[in-house]
Amino acid sequence: MKVILIQEIPDLGVEGDMVNVADGYARNYLIPKGFAIEATPQNIKLIEQRKKKLEIKKIKAKEEAEKIKEKLKDVFIKIQMKAGEEGKLYGAVTTRDIAEELEKKGIKIDRRKIDLKSPIKNLGEYDIPLKLHPEVTGTIRLSVISEIEA
Repeated sequence: MKVILIQEIPDLGVEGDMVNVADGYARNYLIPKGFAIEATPQNIKLIEQRKKKLEIKKIKAKEEAEKIKEKLKDVFIKIQMKAGEEGKLYGAVTTRDIAEELEKKGIKIDRRKIDLKSPIKNLGEYDIPLKLHPEVTGTIRLSVISEIEA
């Protein structure tokens, strides 16, 4: 089924893109949640009229992502967690924890843009990728330390 995206969907497309998806995915998720509309001739005309506004919006979003990427170049965050003797954490560092630490430093980033493959369960230093825009990615340095060390 062809749909027109109303919002950016990771790994699918950005606002205004016309994409082919499975019928069930479109009918049961994208359309009811308001993420997309069916690609009918009438809706295609509507989107064509809004394309110019969308292009300007996309350019601004990319510029904003570039600015955030520049801010993040020198960002180093530390998270203190309880850990066992072998460096294994009691719990895990998740995207939510990273987003909260970034917010304490004055950088507000949606936790869904933090590209953490799986929660961090060991002490150490990590490079965390951030997907700020479909064309812009950045990284931050993260140090997970034991509460005893602090």
